[in-house]
Amino acid sequence: MKDFTIGYSAMLEQFHPRDAVELSVAAEQAGFSGVMAADHFQPWVPAQGQSAFVWNVLAALGERTVGDIGPGVTAPTFRWHPAMVAQASATLEAMYPGRHWLGLGSGEALNEHFTGAYWPETPERISRMFEAVDIIKKLFAASAAGREVKHTGTYYKLESARLWTMPDQAPPILIATSGPVTAKRAGRTADGLITVGAPLEKVSALMDRFDEGMRESGRDGSEAPKVLQLHLSWAPTDEEALRNAMVEWPNGGMKFPKGDIRSPYEFEQMAKLVRPEDFEGRMVISADPDRHRAQIQSFLDLGFDRIYLHNVGRNQREWIDVFGQQVLPALHR
Repeated sequence: MKDFTIGYSAMLEQFHPRDAVELSVAAEQAGFSGVMAADHFQPWVPAQGQSAFVWNVLAALGERTVGDIGPGVTAPTFRWHPAMVAQASATLEAMYPGRHWLGLGSGEALNEHFTGAYWPETPERISRMFEAVDIIKKLFAASAAGREVKHTGTYYKLESARLWTMPDQAPPILIATSGPVTAKRAGRTADGLITVGAPLEKVSALMDRFDEGMRESGRDGSEAPKVLQLHLSWAPTDEEALRNAMVEWPNGGMKFPKGDIRSPYEFEQMAKLVRPEDFEGRMVISADPDRHRAQIQSFLDLGFDRIYLHNVGRNQREWIDVFGQQVLPALHR
């Protein structure tokens, strides 16, 4: 049975990049292993207050930590041509061999709309993502062999190109998904799966569909990396934990698709409708570390081998210490 790691989510939407790096270092010293950080152009709501450039921060994390580092996730679809994401990823892996994984998603208007291009419906966004994955894989393979590659597809064109800085081994590509159709297609295409905390039945179904896609591609899904980002709210009291969720992470209680919303200020208005009960089944809010441990353990039991934790409050140092002492040592396969 594969081993597992519990990593730290460096939330660039909430913390200045220098603070995010220092917190990641503190988390590693407390027993967390690995860091993920999302590629956001804007925070979800204005109260979060930050949105640093993820690739700069990942390079700094590579210097200051020793665990794995992954953008969980970036979208090679609108702001970025896939070739640019491939170059950024190959460079990071060349600098920190064996530590980087490339997490890819289909994008959200919050981070992509400012280019002024037409914002398509979800099926097109997903199709664009898979074509982008194809380009990135072609670039990795051709560049490793010292060759150029071309691509002409439905959404992208790549003239003769190669990556001149390549690691000894290309980083694994993990695709973020929350739907069964995309999960199966990811299994046929990618090296691993990323998803977020949700009811166990839903997450288990996603993993099954991913494994099915892996088998169709002639691979063993049980060996593929499966990554979970788990949002939670811990504080010394239940009341403070709830306040942190309501103020800092109200998007966690929004029970509707968020991919078409363009502005943090629109999310701020929608956040006024969020009620405490909206977080039920979506995020554990509790002062009891054992409640959080039990939820994390349930996802390990499903088969995730990497879980990155995000405590939604500003009380990061205190949370890191408590979980490092009381939660992480109690987790097991």
